[in-house]
Amino acid sequence: FKDIQPMVFNSFYPINIASFDILKDALEKLRLNDASFIFEPDSSILLGYGFRCGFLGLLHSEIIQERLEREFNVGIIATAPSVVYQVFKTNGDIITVDNPMHFPNQAEIASIDEPFIKAFVICPNDSIGALMQLAQDRRGACTRTETLDKNRVILTFELPLNEVIIDFHDMIKSITKGYGSMDYEYIGYRPSDIVKLDILLNGEPVDAFSFLVHRLRAEAAGRKIALKLKMLIPRHL
Repeated sequence: FKDIQPMVFNSFYPINIASFDILKDALEKLRLNDASFIFEPDSSILLGYGFRCGFLGLLHSEIIQERLEREFNVGIIATAPSVVYQVFKTNGDIITVDNPMHFPNQAEIASIDEPFIKAFVICPNDSIGALMQLAQDRRGACTRTETLDKNRVILTFELPLNEVIIDFHDMIKSITKGYGSMDYEYIGYRPSDIVKLDILLNGEPVDAFSFLVHRLRAEAAGRKIALKLKMLIPRHL
């Protein structure tokens, strides 16, 4: 995992214990013809045994999931995607963290770096303002604007990779009414105020709901998840 950066990580858990070996065989076969796909065993208190998988991007992750279902008839539960953070500890050690379960205690952390990308967005002129607001909401900044023709421009943004992997491309398509497109390149790690957010059910943290997030977005993200859980989980449970 340490040699291929930046990557998007996701955990796959079989829908039942009997499917574990089938999922393992399917992942091994996919690994044979896709050198960029990596995986290792993982476990969750809530979901049991599964696999922690690394992808070159969210599209790559979606393709692997679809192949598992279509070619191998394997049903899985996929956790939210995450990226690799560099954690500088107070004792001088530097570790990489791609799973909230491995996040050190806050007292042991000196600083944290997260991966950043340079995104190139081609869009109509009337979408410039909305796209700049979207990038600002995702902790990004516009560094360059280039005119292609009288109707289109190329906007260059610098953004945290973690803010892009979920629905950033979908938002671009929505804002530009389908006319926008995006490409990006990795530009390295930068210091960031990252914290671990835990969700408690009946006072107990649930590891499957934990994730790493920027401190400024932690409260809003936690409230959003708590509201969804309140609507989905019956009160007597």
